Amino acid sequence: MSSPPFHDPEKDIGSQIPGQSPVLSIADDITPLPVASTHLDDNYELYKNAKDIEADPEEVKRVLRKIDMRIIPILFVTYMLQYLDKNSINFSSVYGLQKGTHLHGQDYSWLSSIFYFGYLFFQFPSGYLLQRLPIGKFLSYATIAWGIILICTPACTSFGGIATNRFLLGAVEATVNPGFVLLMSMWYTSAEQPLRLEIYYCTNGIATMFGGLIGYAVGHINSGLQKWMYVFLIFGSISIVWGIVSLIVLPDLPATAKFLTERERAIALNRVAGNRQGVKNSHFSKYQAIQTVKDPKTWILFVMAVGAQVPNSAITSFTSIIVGSFGFDTLGTQYLQIPGGAVQFLALLAGGFICTKWPNNTRCITMIVANCICILGAGLLVGLPSSNKWGRLVALWLCFFQGLGFSMSLTMVSSNVAGYTKKQLTGAVLFTGYCVGNLIGPQTFIASEAPGYHSAYIAMLVGYSVKLAMVVVLYIFMYSSNRKRDAEQAARGELSEEEEREAVEKGMLDMTEIDNRGFRYIL
Repeated sequence: MSSPPFHDPEKDIGSQIPGQSPVLSIADDITPLPVASTHLDDNYELYKNAKDIEADPEEVKRVLRKIDMRIIPILFVTYMLQYLDKNSINFSSVYGLQKGTHLHGQDYSWLSSIFYFGYLFFQFPSGYLLQRLPIGKFLSYATIAWGIILICTPACTSFGGIATNRFLLGAVEATVNPGFVLLMSMWYTSAEQPLRLEIYYCTNGIATMFGGLIGYAVGHINSGLQKWMYVFLIFGSISIVWGIVSLIVLPDLPATAKFLTERERAIALNRVAGNRQGVKNSHFSKYQAIQTVKDPKTWILFVMAVGAQVPNSAITSFTSIIVGSFGFDTLGTQYLQIPGGAVQFLALLAGGFICTKWPNNTRCITMIVANCICILGAGLLVGLPSSNKWGRLVALWLCFFQGLGFSMSLTMVSSNVAGYTKKQLTGAVLFTGYCVGNLIGPQTFIASEAPGYHSAYIAMLVGYSVKLAMVVVLYIFMYSSNRKRDAEQAARGELSEEEEREAVEKGMLDMTEIDNRGFRYIL
């Protein structure tokens, strides 16, 4: 197959391919352009030499199992640790953190927000570095770095000190979520991504349960340092050790993965090339950056992330305080978080299984169902009387379904955005919305309203409602685009094998999903 003619699209933004009719659909209103020939995928040489390789299904399954055994455990443990580490102030809040660091009034709420200022400030720089540097090594060094930052937290004795510590922790952890989204698209087909993503994302629930147990155990320490310090020392030490393990084990690219044979690398690459998205491209494309800004999906995902994360502080940094406000004792605030973690864990795994078992048109539906359950939980927190502590506790547990809806929105980036620069920038915009929501959320917990926090519960209800509306808009947007492209294809006749191969080739040449007319959104 001959490759399409090339020129650099960055030199002629806004031009149109000769002979192409104007694009009228809202889902395709950005003029497609050919890709630059000088900006091939980092794995392109292996792809070119191995694209005609034949492998039976059993051999492909063996390669997939090897990938799973190498990649998923690293993602699983690393993600659990970053969740524990960023929420360590939640577990230490009932053991004297405020007193030990001399916090007053809204200071504790600001600690939750300041973490996300660091996360926000480093979102785009970290995205750029994830594209330019070996991704496995970069993520591993980040894990070691945040362990060091965390283990230094007990040295903080003032709001200024611990605020700086939290800012730096957020800056380093800004690499994790976008990095893992990119890893999903590098190693797995679009159909395989939901379950694998939920397997590592469900560690949020495991971390809530595990953190509750650690917090409960710390409560029984009666000698040595102040109790709140042990939480940071334990979590930080584990992160440092695990970062070293990740540095040794996590590969950077399918084309250079030492745990695979040469033939297995070719099979691994051919599998993901079928996503029509390419694998990894280290060149930053100005053209794709401009297209990212113009693409309505980018901003739908941004607003969706803001809405999803405004309630997030209620099930992370403020869980212990909320449970305590219902009338439970100090140790109860720790072990009564465990059922909420179990709800999150089971919901994430169930959602991942459903979207993998029935891959057609189930992702948005799963997000909608999860979000409706969260709306029910937030509504009960707003409406139930303070005397009904068990009813309010169950309502809080229902809100732990929110992880399923947000994690599915990550698959919208890993599966539905092509062009490596565009993918990492779209992820950065989504996580900027994630930061904005998490900056707003803690400020809705007004100290003067304690222990009722009525404003916070109303904000949760509004956030979930906004997110639900955005999921519906995103579904309509992608569905209309697919229908338009299907109609165009029907007018040309049945899709030939050559056209299918060309769509894959365009993905390996770093063409975006808007430019590649053979691309279809996964709903």
